[in-house]
Amino acid sequence: MYVRPLVLVVALLVSTPAFAQDPDRDPNQPSAIEPNPAPTQDAVEELRRRIGVLATEIEQLRSGEPEEVELGDERRRSLGLAPSAAAAYRRSSGGVSFAGYGEMLAQNYQASNESGGLGAPTTRIDFLRAVLYAGYRFDDRFLFNSEFEVEHGGEIFVEFAYLDFLAGDNLTLRGGLVLIPLGLVNEFHEPNVFLGAMRPETEQRIIPSTWRENGGGVLGSVGRVNFRAFVTNGFSGAGFSSAGLRGGRQKGIQARAANLAFSGRLDVTPVPGIFAGVGLYNGGAGQEQVVVEGRQLDMGTTVVEVHAQGQVRGFDVRALLARASVEDAGAASAALGRPVAGAIAETMLGGYVQIGYDLLSQRNTVVAITPYLRYERVDTQHRVPAGFVRDLTRDGTFTTLGVDLKPIPNVVIKTEYQWLTNAAATGRNQVNLNLGYAF
Repeated sequence: MYVRPLVLVVALLVSTPAFAQDPDRDPNQPSAIEPNPAPTQDAVEELRRRIGVLATEIEQLRSGEPEEVELGDERRRSLGLAPSAAAAYRRSSGGVSFAGYGEMLAQNYQASNESGGLGAPTTRIDFLRAVLYAGYRFDDRFLFNSEFEVEHGGEIFVEFAYLDFLAGDNLTLRGGLVLIPLGLVNEFHEPNVFLGAMRPETEQRIIPSTWRENGGGVLGSVGRVNFRAFVTNGFSGAGFSSAGLRGGRQKGIQARAANLAFSGRLDVTPVPGIFAGVGLYNGGAGQEQVVVEGRQLDMGTTVVEVHAQGQVRGFDVRALLARASVEDAGAASAALGRPVAGAIAETMLGGYVQIGYDLLSQRNTVVAITPYLRYERVDTQHRVPAGFVRDLTRDGTFTTLGVDLKPIPNVVIKTEYQWLTNAAATGRNQVNLNLGYAF
């Protein structure tokens, strides 16, 4: 621990005039003590500089100020962390860490929809979120990490806040308000790590990012396999709608936990930059809130998704397919007063394929220009209960063509055009522009 300061002390002493040996003196002759000449101003300044360096080194050891260490992509991914979210893990010992990100979105809508109907929403611009990560590394084993978010310029939420026990290089225990480990965006939602001005619809309606709940679990890796598994409070099914599961998130706020849930994920990385995997969520959503003829509905909810991603030689290719099912959907829809054309579906489907290519990837530059194309289909009314009819506006296709510009890796400007169609022929095309940052 004290080797480096001792080396500096020795180097400092040896290099000062009082300890420097006269190279012209005959070593066989007895030495005589001779007064050193008065030091020059430059020598005094150099001595002060070296003393300052030494004092800094000693103070760092005395105060425990940590050094930052590398945290590779695979290690971050095994912990379910985007780059800025991993700031606390880049500390080699105790200390506070701060990081963050933010994004602003502008949306402009085509005047008429696909069937010629007017009534387009006005152009909108929204500062979606400003986020601060705060973490603290207690020692080599215990770590706290959190994400605080101000949404839409005013609403404040805690996106996650948990304690990690780093049991080993490949095993971590986590407890608190945790991110559900499904999909390609929910854990990795910083704007400079995914393509698109907006998150994919599938990962908003069926995998309702940002999706977090109270609980705990285990994270780890075995060879090329990463896994994460948690037990948390379940959804609140009273918030489900024809639009999907998003309204059922409890977000850690006085969460009802009469029904718990399991969520897990398994990823395989055959080569660096490419991985594929599966995610599963299963748990009750009734939370003793939805009652029919004196019977509390369980509203068991299951989400299964398969995903793959490859980032190699400038290409960014992603694909995801998700399916959700809700038990007691018909009875719950009736009990909650859902309209005939607005039931909670028994089955929901969604998925997308996306490809992008950085045009400057083979050049020696930090600038990235990535055109991308995404095709997505989402149907949150795939199968509705008997006695209800499908809301056809919820069965849509989204085709997005855009470009992602990063003048530096931490700043991104995304512009895109979206073609929107649905089974009710009310889809409306739009232009989106996003300005994002992360640090």
